[in-house]
Amino acid sequence: MDLRLFYSIILSILVMILIVCVVKSFRSNKPIGKSLGKLLIAFIIPITGNMIIIISGNKNVSIIGYFMYFIGMNYVMFNQVRFTNVYCKGIGNGRKYKPTIIYVFLLADTIQLLLNPVFGHAFDVEKIEVQGLPYYRLIPHFGQTVHRLVDYSVYMCVLIIFTIAAKKTAKIYRERYTVIIVAMLILGVWQAFYIFSRTPIDRSMIGYGVVGIMVFYLSLYYRPLRLLDRMLSNIASDLPDALYVFDPMGKCIWANDPGLKMVDVVENELEAVPKKIYERFGVNALSEDEWGENKVLGDGDDARYYSIQKHTVRYDRKYLAGSFVSIHDNTEEQRKVQQEIYNSTHDSLTGLFTKQYLYEQIQRRLNSDDDTDYYVVFVDVKNFKIVNDIFGTNFGDLAIQQIASWIRSRVTDNSIYGRLAGDTFGVFRPALGFNPDKLEEDLGNFIVSDGTVEYHLQMNLGVYEVADWNTEISVMFDRAHLALSSLKDNYKSHVAFYDTKLREKVVWEQKLTAELKDALASMQIKPYLQPIADGNGKVVGAEALVRWIHPDNGFMSPAMFVPLYEKNGMIVEIDKHMWRCACRILSEWKGRYDDLFISINISPKDFYFIDVVSELTGLVKEFDIEPVKLRLEITETVMMNASEKRMKILDELRKAGFIVEMDDFGSGYSSLNLLKDMPVDVLKIDMKFLSGSENDEKSNTIIRNIIRLSEELNIATLTEGVETDKQFSQLSDMGCKLFQGYYFAKPMPVDEFVKFADTHGMQ
Repeated sequence: MDLRLFYSIILSILVMILIVCVVKSFRSNKPIGKSLGKLLIAFIIPITGNMIIIISGNKNVSIIGYFMYFIGMNYVMFNQVRFTNVYCKGIGNGRKYKPTIIYVFLLADTIQLLLNPVFGHAFDVEKIEVQGLPYYRLIPHFGQTVHRLVDYSVYMCVLIIFTIAAKKTAKIYRERYTVIIVAMLILGVWQAFYIFSRTPIDRSMIGYGVVGIMVFYLSLYYRPLRLLDRMLSNIASDLPDALYVFDPMGKCIWANDPGLKMVDVVENELEAVPKKIYERFGVNALSEDEWGENKVLGDGDDARYYSIQKHTVRYDRKYLAGSFVSIHDNTEEQRKVQQEIYNSTHDSLTGLFTKQYLYEQIQRRLNSDDDTDYYVVFVDVKNFKIVNDIFGTNFGDLAIQQIASWIRSRVTDNSIYGRLAGDTFGVFRPALGFNPDKLEEDLGNFIVSDGTVEYHLQMNLGVYEVADWNTEISVMFDRAHLALSSLKDNYKSHVAFYDTKLREKVVWEQKLTAELKDALASMQIKPYLQPIADGNGKVVGAEALVRWIHPDNGFMSPAMFVPLYEKNGMIVEIDKHMWRCACRILSEWKGRYDDLFISINISPKDFYFIDVVSELTGLVKEFDIEPVKLRLEITETVMMNASEKRMKILDELRKAGFIVEMDDFGSGYSSLNLLKDMPVDVLKIDMKFLSGSENDEKSNTIIRNIIRLSEELNIATLTEGVETDKQFSQLSDMGCKLFQGYYFAKPMPVDEFVKFADTHGMQ
């Protein structure tokens, strides 16, 4: 075969292979794909130019081939630099230089080559015969020498970069650099031989094609399997887990050091490994299937936890290559998990169950045992805040711990107990063996001590007998807690049972709570008016007092429902209803009873839940009445908390035209210091001062001076609870101006009050 044709075929095959590599490079998802593809395209250009030179017997065509060859080599060097920058990325100190100067030299060289047709300074060709056919051989000039210096300089820079990369990279990756270095050296020597030997045909282009294909493989597909296997072996040897490798026949062929120690064998006794694993862990390492098991060896604090797994290894997805067993000692992890679980389910101070976990454990017990009678016990410490205030929080924490210890010592083994909140605890225990008398004795003598200080804690137990297993656990404890209300301030009793009476009270309160909305809408709840008279006995106004005419229970006094609604906050709805009713009555009285006023009550809860000022000013505006006709009664307890804020509200009400009365003065903890700052117009004196006291003279002196003090403070006085003519006379003599009580009239419906005012006005 013709030698020139032979080389042309080889170069054509290489070009086609390189084209396939270019396509695959650009389709690759690897970051180096695009840089690799551009480098391979650059390789194709000089190889194609060389093919043209070899095949052509025409001078001009050959010159074109030489231009493709030389300029293509510049393009190869340009892309070689860019590819090297990506291929060797991250090697060394991580600094990245832009090879701008190299690109400038390559561009300048390309320009001087392109000017060769003008100046003829770079190269020329001469005709010779090769195998009897014309062939145009290169005649290099100065420009060609410059071209070779530029290309070889860039070539050496690339070679140096790859050498540094091979030196600095990890051993497992060094091979991917050294192969390219060796190939580049061979290729350089090969091309140098072509230059200096004056051989007509440049066979080194075959090397360029081969190097291009090799770089493609190393960049996208090559993995150093031999070194990788060695590395994986080292990694497996250094693993803390015990590892055993078996061949397809089930023979143990390798174990790492932790594996040898785990089953107490030496390296030349590997055949004993399966038996040793079975003896220690009870698992068959030679079974055919993959599996995983968790094993616990030992008990209590000495227990150790292991995770054992077997995996099979196959090649070609069907042939068994062997298997391996790994044993992981996860004792520390398990202990951490157990500690985390314990911390989430146990109170950090006492070690008792948390409230949530206590409820869960009780529910689990109820679901599994419906034959035992159980008690739910609510343990409450009275006035525990005093302990912290007097002795400090450290002593308080110690007291809580001693209470927890007392609970542990007083319950049976099958009891469940925990800490519900700061100073409250919960116990779920069998009813059998519960001894309230013994507990009364213990609680009466319960003392907490830090060794130097002793303090008697008042602890009470509310007990609820579980009757309905479907009742929510929280409701059970609520009922046990409710049982404590029967103790009140009885310091001699400490144990109380939730009974029928308490159950009926709960049902009654739930019923009243549910009925309030309809009762207000249907006017079952309405105002009764109790007359207020002046010193001459003339009716000048009335106090609106709430009454409930229940369709089933009949007439209900406030004592039957007001305390409940004050406790749950629904008193606000009743107050708003009473205010509206009073305003409606005053609106209806306009033109007939313009001199009468109505006093309404404002509960302490009203200040928390509604804007009292906007609510009342809105009502008088809606019903078009004078604010002075709607007097506002507040209790002195309103001023005990957030007094500055309350005084500001009262100031706003007085500026809006309302008259403010302080109700029940003297019944609580009346403060003269508070009175001097309180913005009130009327002081309502509680007649408890005169009710059956053995010190009547002292009572009279106090009332007389309160009235005199009020006058000097420009505050009117109104005495409520006046029941006899004697009381009325005494109070009048003392200077009191207004009176209210059964001596004049009891609270009555509005229509009766109107008749009373018309026909029984006291003159």
